[in-house]
Amino acid sequence: WRNSRPQALYTSSSITSRNKKSFLYGRFEVRARIPLARGSWPAIWTLGNTMEWPSCGEIDIMEYYLIKGVPHILANAAWGGEQRYKAIWDSSTLPLSHFTEPDPDWGSKFHIWRMDWDEQAIKLYLDDVLLNEIPLNKTSNGNLGYYSNPFKQEHYILLNLALGSNGGEPDDTAFPLLYEIDYVRVYQKQ
Repeated sequence: WRNSRPQALYTSSSITSRNKKSFLYGRFEVRARIPLARGSWPAIWTLGNTMEWPSCGEIDIMEYYLIKGVPHILANAAWGGEQRYKAIWDSSTLPLSHFTEPDPDWGSKFHIWRMDWDEQAIKLYLDDVLLNEIPLNKTSNGNLGYYSNPFKQEHYILLNLALGSNGGEPDDTAFPLLYEIDYVRVYQKQ
C-alpha cells in the first residue's frame, strides 16, 4: 500500500523466516498445492542474509509463471555478476504440460518440492525427480559481491504468491486463489 489508493482488487502475500531463522545447508522440503490460474506466481525460495540482491544469492526451489504466454515450473539459482542488480542464473524450466499431460489431475494434487544443499551443490527436486543441479564451484559473485560465494552462507526461506507480472494478467474469475502449504521441513546434519 505504498501508493495512496481507495482500493486494491487483489494483493500478493508472503511468509518469510527472515530475521527469525536462517539455514546453511541441509534438506528443505515443502509439500504444497499451487494455484495454476492465469496471473498466479507462487514461489518457494531462499535469499542470503548478507549483501544486496543478487550478490546475497537466490535459490528458487519452485517458481511457477508464464514464459512467452506458456505456464512453466522453474528451479533456479542466481548470484551476482559485475553489474549491480544483474544476476547470473542457472535455470531449469519445464512447461507445465510436462507434468499435466501424463497426469491431467496434477494441478489438483499436493506435490513435494525439495532442495538438497551441501558444500558441493544445490539439487532441486519435484516429487523426487531432479530438476536442476547447481555445482557451487561455479557460483562465485563478481566484484560487487567481493568474489564471495553466496551459497556458502546462511539463507532464509520465503513462500509467496505474487499476482500479475510474470504470472500474467490475473484472471478475476479464478479468485480466490489458494496456495496451500501442508508443511515446510528443514533437515540438517549435527
